[in-house]
Amino acid sequence: MEHPIYRVTSFKILGEYTLRIEFDDQTRQDIDFRPILKGELYGPLRDEALFNQVCIDHEVHTLVWPNGADFDPATLHDWSEYSEAMSEMVRES
Repeated sequence: MEHPIYRVTSFKILGEYTLRIEFDDQTRQDIDFRPILKGELYGPLRDEALFNQVCIDHEVHTLVWPNGADFDPATLHDWSEYSEAMSEMVRES
């Protein structure tokens, strides 16, 4: 099974915990991360100052935060397919 490779090319902070993410295939996703900001890795991103320190790791072409949080670019690209499972995962942790 072929797994598409996507690269984050840019992002913009749209509002509290919400980013517009653009990809190398010219698509974009507007993602509100609030539902998944829980647990040991993503919970600290509830601090808006920390959340807003997001940047692109140009080596792996995805979004990263200073606390080590990141996402697979394919997950970000296809967020609508993964958001419910991500929300469920953090509810269980």
